[in-house]
Amino acid sequence: MGCLETQYSILMEGCEKRQFTPRRAAIACTINTEIGTVLAVMRRNVRWGGRFMSGDDQLEHFLIQSLKGLRKQIFTWPNQWQNINPALYLQPFLDVIRSDETGAPITGVALSSVYKILTLDVFDLNTINVKDAMHLIVDAVTSCRFEVTDPASEEVVLMKILQVLLACMKSKASAVLSNQHVCTIVDTCFRVVHQAGTKSELLQRIARHTMHELIRCIFSRLPDVESVDYALADAGNLVEHENAGLDNKCNYTDRQFENGNINSEVDGELSSPSSSALSSLVASGADQNANGVGNGKEGDSHGLRLMKQPYGVPSMVEIFQFLCSLLDVAEHVGMEPKSNALAFDEDVPLFALGLINSAIELGGSSFSRHPRLLKLIQDDLFFNLMKFGLSMSPLILSMVCSIVLNLYHHLHTELKLQLEAFFSSVIFRLAQSRYGASYQQQEVAMEALVDFCRQTNFMVEMYANFDCEITSSNVFEDLVNLLSKTAFPVNSPLSAMNNILALDGLIAVIQGMDERIGDGPPASESGTTNLDDYTPFWMIRCDDYGDPGNWVPFVRQMKFIKRKLMIGADHFNRGPKKGFEYLQGSHLLPEELDPHSVAYFLRYTVGLDKNLIGDYLGNHDKFCVQVLYEYARTFDFQDMSLDTALRIFLETFKLPGESQKIQRVLEAFSESYYEQSRHILVNKDAALLLSYSLILLNTDQHNVQVKKKMTEEDFIRNNRRINGGNDLPREFLSQLYQSICRDEIRTTPEQGAGFPDMTHSIWIYLMHKSKKTAPYIVADTRPYLDYEMFAIVAGPTIAAMSVVFDHAEDEGVYQTCINGFLAVAKVAAAYHLQDVLDDLVISLCKFTTLLSSSYLEEFLVAFGEDSKARMVTRAVFTIANRYGDYIRTGWRNILDCVLRLHEFGFLSARVATDAIDDSSPTADSRHEKPLAKSLSSAHFPSMVVSRRPSGLMGRFSQLLSFDTEEPRSQPTDEELAAHQRIAETIQQCHINNIFTESSFLQADSLLQLAQAIMAAGRTSRETTSPGDEGTAVFCLELLITITLNNRDRISLLWKGVYEHISNIVQSTVMPCALVEKAVSGLLSICQRLLPYKENLVDELLRSLQLVLKLDARVADAYCEHITQEVGRLVKANATRIRSQMGWRTILSLLAITARHPEASEVGFDALAFIMSEGAHLLPSNFVLCVDAARQFAESRVGQVERSVQALNLMAGSVDCLVRWAHETKVAIIDEDAAQMFQDIGEMWLRLVQGLRKNCLDNREEVRNHAILSLQKCLVGVHDIDLPHDLWSQCFDLFIFTMLDDLIGIAQDQSQKNYRNMEGTLVLAMKLLSKVFLLSIDDLMRSTSFRKLWLGVLGQMEKYMKVKIRGKRSEQLQELLPELLKNTLLVMKAAGVLVQGGALSGDDLWELTWSHVDRIAPNLQSEVFPVTDSDQLQHQADESAVQVAAIAPPPPPIEAVVSEG
Repeated sequence: MGCLETQYSILMEGCEKRQFTPRRAAIACTINTEIGTVLAVMRRNVRWGGRFMSGDDQLEHFLIQSLKGLRKQIFTWPNQWQNINPALYLQPFLDVIRSDETGAPITGVALSSVYKILTLDVFDLNTINVKDAMHLIVDAVTSCRFEVTDPASEEVVLMKILQVLLACMKSKASAVLSNQHVCTIVDTCFRVVHQAGTKSELLQRIARHTMHELIRCIFSRLPDVESVDYALADAGNLVEHENAGLDNKCNYTDRQFENGNINSEVDGELSSPSSSALSSLVASGADQNANGVGNGKEGDSHGLRLMKQPYGVPSMVEIFQFLCSLLDVAEHVGMEPKSNALAFDEDVPLFALGLINSAIELGGSSFSRHPRLLKLIQDDLFFNLMKFGLSMSPLILSMVCSIVLNLYHHLHTELKLQLEAFFSSVIFRLAQSRYGASYQQQEVAMEALVDFCRQTNFMVEMYANFDCEITSSNVFEDLVNLLSKTAFPVNSPLSAMNNILALDGLIAVIQGMDERIGDGPPASESGTTNLDDYTPFWMIRCDDYGDPGNWVPFVRQMKFIKRKLMIGADHFNRGPKKGFEYLQGSHLLPEELDPHSVAYFLRYTVGLDKNLIGDYLGNHDKFCVQVLYEYARTFDFQDMSLDTALRIFLETFKLPGESQKIQRVLEAFSESYYEQSRHILVNKDAALLLSYSLILLNTDQHNVQVKKKMTEEDFIRNNRRINGGNDLPREFLSQLYQSICRDEIRTTPEQGAGFPDMTHSIWIYLMHKSKKTAPYIVADTRPYLDYEMFAIVAGPTIAAMSVVFDHAEDEGVYQTCINGFLAVAKVAAAYHLQDVLDDLVISLCKFTTLLSSSYLEEFLVAFGEDSKARMVTRAVFTIANRYGDYIRTGWRNILDCVLRLHEFGFLSARVATDAIDDSSPTADSRHEKPLAKSLSSAHFPSMVVSRRPSGLMGRFSQLLSFDTEEPRSQPTDEELAAHQRIAETIQQCHINNIFTESSFLQADSLLQLAQAIMAAGRTSRETTSPGDEGTAVFCLELLITITLNNRDRISLLWKGVYEHISNIVQSTVMPCALVEKAVSGLLSICQRLLPYKENLVDELLRSLQLVLKLDARVADAYCEHITQEVGRLVKANATRIRSQMGWRTILSLLAITARHPEASEVGFDALAFIMSEGAHLLPSNFVLCVDAARQFAESRVGQVERSVQALNLMAGSVDCLVRWAHETKVAIIDEDAAQMFQDIGEMWLRLVQGLRKNCLDNREEVRNHAILSLQKCLVGVHDIDLPHDLWSQCFDLFIFTMLDDLIGIAQDQSQKNYRNMEGTLVLAMKLLSKVFLLSIDDLMRSTSFRKLWLGVLGQMEKYMKVKIRGKRSEQLQELLPELLKNTLLVMKAAGVLVQGGALSGDDLWELTWSHVDRIAPNLQSEVFPVTDSDQLQHQADESAVQVAAIAPPPPPIEAVVSEG
């Protein structure tokens, strides 16, 4: 008080200079109001209403005087409030709060005044002496005393105490509070929470809420606190120094208890023996740390310094340790569950867990920067979480899971083994009903599991850290198996929420992979890891766990090794020798076994039979004994008690039953334990004896057959003088005895890779192991291991989603499953897992109901009114469109759905004919409308399914339609609505894109799609129903569509497409839509592909030979349309056809049409296009074109003019021969020229032969025109250097035979249909004369000229004598002498016919004139008068010279020219 009076006087000196600012005046008024309020409440009480006597004077009470004194001075202070010591205006209120003379109402008002000053920020960090002021407030409030007048007023005071303490922590000046005061605040609030257990519900809720707010305020500062708290500590003892200075706080708290001995029924106080949990905990911790730091005053002084510093980590450590201790109240505080005001079984743990969760939420990852806090989480907290995780209370379990989730989020890198233990021992156990968990527990565990699955990288980290760790369980695989099994509904229909939760978890896993695919290119499939040489697998380490380039290959290698080890474990369980042999072959054990490697295999391999391990280790074989000792050395027993070490050791195998084996096992254990922990035991024999004694004690205490149990004294007496002849400490033996009695040593451990029930000893082992375990691998958002993970999760996920989807009845569940299916498809496609995608498609197609509906009515009900079926149908076709590259066998199921929609009339013809119609000149304009429009405007199938013809031969390719023999009733509104829904669904499926955009499919997928179409078409074709025929037609259209859309990859498809069409063509004997579509499709393929595939021209054209194999009835039905297509093909691609084979196919198809009444005109137009003016005549097609033209000329179909035009084409083709001959002379060397001239001669003969046959036509116009055309061909080649004997052959084989045939026809009286043969004979004679005269130069060089000349004369003589209808022809009688005369004159002028000449000779001369005389007796005198004898002699001499120059005759070509 003296200090305060001094400050009052200083302030009074400046009263005259004061100038009040509005802010300063307002604060003064506020404090004045609070003074008046307190005084007013005090005056209500008679005790405070008057004065009291002190000697002779009447004085006011000290509390009233201080308040009035403050009131007098408050408006006279000249300085700013920041320069005023807060204690000056706080002290009177705090005195009221501290006084035990005041009642609850007065104390409550004083507390309210302090609260108001704090919340108005009257002082802050910049105010002088703010630290002392804050300390005064905390000290006063935490030591508040008052008289209890009624329970209600007491509760009000307690509430206001909480209010003020919370305001202190939230105040801007809270940073100056010391660690000691913060701990005091938390301790005081917890006392109020404790006392509130007997008070009203309102006080209880406010107290707990305040406690939560305090924890939030305190730990929210942790991220901003640096490790400055340790600056005063000695190096190397940071953790211990944090706790070393808490003794002062502890003593302070103890003084509160000593001063608070007022009956709670009379006075209110905050001290209570049962509520001193934090104080006692701090005391014990401080004592322990003081002894460890410096013994005595050094530790106390250091702790005092820490506790007086501004609050930070030391106070947080103590508070957090206190919160952890609340989870085990009975052990740390001494509360019995029934005596605790809070319900121990649920309320206290739940309250403590909530506070801990708040601390973790606010502190976050900052815990990892402070070793002591981190150690509390790793050890104390997590061990308690493991225990309370198995609580029967769903509330506690839920809170525990929330805390673990927060810890994973913030501190997963520091809690590797703790997380594994939690999942294996808590979550996996509770989520399965076989462990006896209630449904509520299972649901909470499953919810927690799904929450973890939703974390972006949780699954990847579980797989990398545990599944790829040899000594760990397969957490990822176990989790996936658990989710998939739980998702399967036990009863139908789906009823349990756990099924949906498990499904959400599986889908979350897949969607996580989906999201990672979007963050980068998927990792390629990991190559097979081969271990070429033996390397100890337990010694393999990663160079850098933070670099994916290092840890990704490392974990893949370790996973490979782990799989091999598990296979080896399976062999070992069937026989140790088999297991070792397998592992030696896999290079996981050395070729020559050594004890060290075998011991590590037995120690760290998951899945070994623990019974076999025990038998092997207990074997008396020397090698097995060596393995046993090496096995014992693999354990870390440092700083462990003997019973804990023994428990850990025996947990890994089953202790053999034979005493000798037990002896060997315990000897190995004792040696290893003694080498690592030599604290009390003096030698390994002592460890052995004590270990054996513990085994006997364990059997004695926990065997029900033992009636008389060993007492503690018995146990101590039995172990006398075993420690090197001395006794062990009694306390040591007593602790061992109590531990064994309380917790049995399990000599028959649980089988399997998972964690057993979490006991204290196992937890100690886990903490030891965590010090040596590999660092926690942190995964980023790139898909490093998703391929391996997806291979594990895909199958179970698809199966689980399929079952849930099948049993579900809720739209939300449907959509969830659909999203999952699409995510699976995306990931499977990204990793090119065709089998997964096929399985998915096959599974989904079953839910469409398309494959199960047989009739339209069933289809409308099953599909139109079933949203599930429509949703899954959209999903199927979405997968087909997006990920078709990686579908293989699934195409058949997709195609079955398409065919069923087509069968029911819900698919537009555009689906199959899009590609064809786009290029077809005959494409219907209706094809241009989009699919959506055609669907929405389609006729209702239940009445009449009206589908327009598709393809190029539409009238023969009507698709499947429903039975319309009987009229049907109008559809109902429900049917119309169902139909509309179906139409909209199909529109959203974009089915046509599968086929029209097939060019983007990968080769393997495209081939599988084509094979599926062909297989479906083949199946439909084998049946005889009209509907199946329509399906076969539709399949063929689809096949043609994808063929045309993949012209760049036609070689991939062509073989199968050709075989499919060939089977259709050759197996069809009657006209039908299928064969019509096959032929038109084949022609369309050729027409579309010929311009782009020059290397396939011959193969494509060869395929058209299938048309020639059509049954006669089929060919006749479609001949016109086939010819039209062939004509278009020729006109578009004539320049691209080069081979004789190709032209033979084309011209064979055209020639067939010559006798077809409807197709002949189209076929002739195409032939004329080829032959007119020799535009497309080639040496390779010349003979073929001539033969085709001959057939058109001979055809009686059509008008005579067409035959005449055909003859003109034949005659005009001779110009091509002449042109080729001239080109050959100029461009080709001699050897090639000779061959070309020979080929031209052969072609010419074939042309002559063809025309010669038409010269015998019974139609006069054709016959006569053929003779004229033949004459043109014979005359037109005089400029070609044909072989000389070729003319002789032409005369012998064609001209003379034609003349003979004509005479025979003319003289045959039965040939009534041959009109005007006389004119034909006249033309024939003119042909003979003209051709002979024009070719005489070549003929006279032939050795057969004499025979040829006599043949000409013989023909003239025959024609001179011929009788037509019984009389000679006057025209011939007049014509022949003139023709003969001209011939003789030419021969005379050429010197060919000369008496005694070298060419003719006397016999030819004589023979000639003997024939001439029979034709025209006086002709010799006219041609050779007697006065010309000298000239004749001269001509004979010249002819002799010419004979000498004649070249040898060419070889005969009769074999080339034939009559037929």
